[in-house]
Order: sequence, then structure tokens, then C-alpha cells
Amino acid sequence: MRLVTFRHDRETRIGAIVGEQVVDLFSASLAAGQMPLSSDMTGLLEMGASGLRTARATIRFAVERPRPAYLLPLRKVRLEAPVPCPRKFFALAGNYSSHLQEEGRRVRAKQEQTPRVFMKPPSTTANRPGGPIVLYRQAHWIDWEVELGVVIGRRAKYVAPEQAPKFIAGYTVVNDVSEREFKIQDRTRTEGFDEFFDWLNGKWPDGFAPMGPCLTTADEIPDPQNLDIQLAVNGKTMQHSNTGAMTYTCADIVSYISQSVTLEPGDIIAMGTPAGIGKLQGIRLKEGDVVRCEIERIGVLENKVVAEK
Repeated sequence: MRLVTFRHDRETRIGAIVGEQVVDLFSASLAAGQMPLSSDMTGLLEMGASGLRTARATIRFAVERPRPAYLLPLRKVRLEAPVPCPRKFFALAGNYSSHLQEEGRRVRAKQEQTPRVFMKPPSTTANRPGGPIVLYRQAHWIDWEVELGVVIGRRAKYVAPEQAPKFIAGYTVVNDVSEREFKIQDRTRTEGFDEFFDWLNGKWPDGFAPMGPCLTTADEIPDPQNLDIQLAVNGKTMQHSNTGAMTYTCADIVSYISQSVTLEPGDIIAMGTPAGIGKLQGIRLKEGDVVRCEIERIGVLENKVVAEK
């Protein structure tokens, strides 16, 4: 299934993309006499396997008995982030050796290191397909990072890597937009830890995590470590790789995070970016730029860069 959160007639609902249409899962489940489905994505994921089974049955019903009340043209709805307000939003730094190499950093063997996991503010960085990437007032060097997003489907704690796929609901496309020269105010002295927090705070501005266009359920992606991943700015390809080039797999990271943090339905993990960031090419995002991210089996996430009003 390609699950979405969408807005239509001033209401926000969850749905599923079928061709060029969207099934309103809440309305269709009522019409089908099924167990009523949640009107939000986190609620659906919390219903577990039974909720996903009902969603599939609801889609079949809507396609076999199409009605305007629950089968809508895709062009007439506005897609939101699949999980508009995740409880937690994790991301990885340096998970592709190609990205480390372009930054001039040494590539270490997997057993010589541990994952570098950080967080983005979930309620304010999450952005929708087509939503603006806003050059906020203190913006200096805004950059792009296309990433595979893992969506958690079940509470996970102390999960072994081989069991981790059972806790993944599906996958989405994430653009980990980043401020490469974060600065709000001057300081008279800079130490190493200051530079780390400059880097971290540069991940936090509002809207710096566009996601979408959908949540493709895990059954549609049997191998998340073999997906074409790419990003273009104004039609020019800047990043192109395969998720098989990750140092740590999706299962590795779900397991790793779960050793210290309880993962919950709807949590997002952005799995790091390959080589091709703008900073190292001397390119910064500017007003009017269009950033197009695409991952095989999931779809296209496109956002335009605008100046803050």
C-alpha cells in the first residue's frame, strides 16, 4: 500500500494512492461496514496488523464499488507529510561512505565505529510534499540531503537486528534540509563542541524535513537495502546512489536505537545521505530553486525554495 495523509475540503484524513486516485480510508471503511479506521496515520499504525489488514480490505472495497464520497482524484487533494507530527524524528550522520569521503573524512570499518544518531524537532521540521523550504531570516547556506525514511509500526525496545524488520511499518522519502553555516549571534571564541552544536542546530529550522509523497508499506519493499535513491535541483542530478551503500542497514539502526529509546508507532528514522551535497560543490539553495528527491518504489518528493515573508 501507498498510504498518505491528505487534506480535502478543509479536513485532514488518511488515504491510499491507487493509480491517479486516493481512497479516503476513514470514509470508505465506514461505507464498507468495516472496523472504522483512524483518521490519522499514527492512529492507524497503532492499530497494528489488524489495522493494515482492514486498510487493504477497504481499498479493495473502494476500487470495486467506487463512489465520490471516498474515491477522490489525486490532483484534487493536497498531500501532507505521511506522518505529519511524528512523536520522534531520528536521523543518521555519515551512513554512506561516499558522503564521508567527499567531506574528506576517513571511512572506518563497521566494527570500528557506532552509528551517529541525532534528532530533528518532530512537530516543526516535518514538511509536506510541495511545502515550501523557507530561507529563514538568519539563513546562510541551506543545503539538501535525500534520505530513506523508516517509519516505525510497533513499539520496539531491546530489539535484535534480525527481528527489527517486524517493527517497521514502511518507508518514505525524506529531505534532511541543513544549514551548513548556522549562526544566530556572534561569539568571541569557538571550541570543538561549539562546532558540533552549530552543525546540529543547523538541522532544526522549521520545515527542514520534507517527507513523502507516501508511506510505502514494508510488504511492498522486500529489500530496503536495494533501492535507487537520487536528488535533483532545478532538473540537474546532484545525488544518485543505492541504499545498499549504507554502512548501517535499516534493521541495524532500529535495533541500535531501541537499546536506549523505546520506538513507537509513527516514529521516523532518516537513514543518512549519499555523496553530492551542495556545500562541497559551492552551491547553496536559493529562492526559486526546486528540489526533487526520488526513491525507487516510494515516489517523488518535490519542494520549492522560498524566502521568508
